[in-house]
Amino acid sequence: MIFFDENPSEPPPDPTAPGPSRETPREESLDDLSSRIVVHPLESAPAGEPIAVEFTETAPRAANEFLPEDLRISWSWLHLLFFGLFAFGSILLIQVGLIIYFAAERHLSQKEIEQLFLNRPDVAIGSNVLWFLLIFLFLYISLAVLESRPFWPTLGWKKLGTTNPDAPSSPWPYIGGGAALAIGVALLSTKIKTPENLPIQDLFRSRTGALLLMAMAVFVAPLVEETVFRGYLYPLFASTGARIAKIYGAGPAAAVRTGTRLGIVVTGLLFGFLHGAQLGWTWALVAVLSTVGVVFTWARARVGSVYASYFLHLGYNSFIAFSAIFATRGFTQMPPHP
Repeated sequence: MIFFDENPSEPPPDPTAPGPSRETPREESLDDLSSRIVVHPLESAPAGEPIAVEFTETAPRAANEFLPEDLRISWSWLHLLFFGLFAFGSILLIQVGLIIYFAAERHLSQKEIEQLFLNRPDVAIGSNVLWFLLIFLFLYISLAVLESRPFWPTLGWKKLGTTNPDAPSSPWPYIGGGAALAIGVALLSTKIKTPENLPIQDLFRSRTGALLLMAMAVFVAPLVEETVFRGYLYPLFASTGARIAKIYGAGPAAAVRTGTRLGIVVTGLLFGFLHGAQLGWTWALVAVLSTVGVVFTWARARVGSVYASYFLHLGYNSFIAFSAIFATRGFTQMPPHP
């Protein structure tokens, strides 16, 4: 607090007189000073008393203030870079570790290494589950532990009905919608010419491989993929698109719409492309799965919660799994492989 005395009893000091050195104050504009000065009312103060003036600091306007709450994230593209490096490095480390383990007793040729994951579905599925756990560990440590944030809400897992009152608050409409989407994709896939043996079909060579694959598709994949794609990647793409649109002159509402649409499309396409190897890079199938990813992301953006896309994904994969179990009578009558 600074006081200015209207009736000083002593003359002001001579600025040219020698004395202790003082730091030259930082220059501030009148606008800066006026925004920080608070003058207390002194109607009842006696004449001759000093006037009380306070200088207060004003918080800068947040750059993401115009964004909706579910797009105000703490991570950045630099974090995404480290995430990508960790994901790639961890799966490489897992595969190298498995090769070293199985090659401890004898030397494996290149062909035997390639056949290792085909002939051992437990190894293939197990390595994927371990990879998913490591990815979750990275996100948990970097977003929850280091930043002291709640893990699930930070990544968009918010209770249905609390984010968008117009959206269904029960999971069943989303599960049913996912099953309907799976039926539509199955009908569309019959019109697409596909290779005789897709890489993912190698896991159906045995009943054990098929059961493990279906279990992962229902119990693991929706949880992990929705957390990564719709919880982690989508808000980063959408918020970045909104900021760019705002820089180029779009209003706040228009910028958010632009960013949301961009985030939906980019996340959906990335979802399809990252499954391309399983589909033998059959581009028609990749395009179909990318469309499925767009639908999942649209639901997450519309509802404002990852739960919406998760239950869609769960219904989609569950319908495929139950259809496969029914068609093969519990995987006891497996289709022939070339």
